[in-house]
Amino acid sequence: MEDVHKNKAVKTYRDLVVWEKSMQFVTDIYSITKKFPGDELYSLTNQIRRSAVSIPSNIAEGFGRNTKKEFKRFLNISMASVFEIQTQIRISLNLGYIDSSVFDKIFESSREIERMLSSLIQKLK
Repeated sequence: MEDVHKNKAVKTYRDLVVWEKSMQFVTDIYSITKKFPGDELYSLTNQIRRSAVSIPSNIAEGFGRNTKKEFKRFLNISMASVFEIQTQIRISLNLGYIDSSVFDKIFESSREIERMLSSLIQKLK
């Protein structure tokens, strides 16, 4: 398999730039949500974190399925998690849990991952 982002042979999901970016995204999300109100821990905070973790997890799981069809299916699940988190961070902005500069940064990171996933999905067709 060839990584459309590095243009080299991919031996493991860890070689995928989109997986690397999504792992950093999870770290950023955890840092941001640490500042959320304590009463959100088991609701919005938990949901945002689960959505973020789902992105690289599904990339890795799909890669491990060893078929293009299955890999593509799991990449689409990752994409759905990106859309879910974009909605959740907008809710966080609306509730005042994050300011617009934090929203802009994290939203742009999610859009970059979205574009990378889309490119990889297209490459697998």
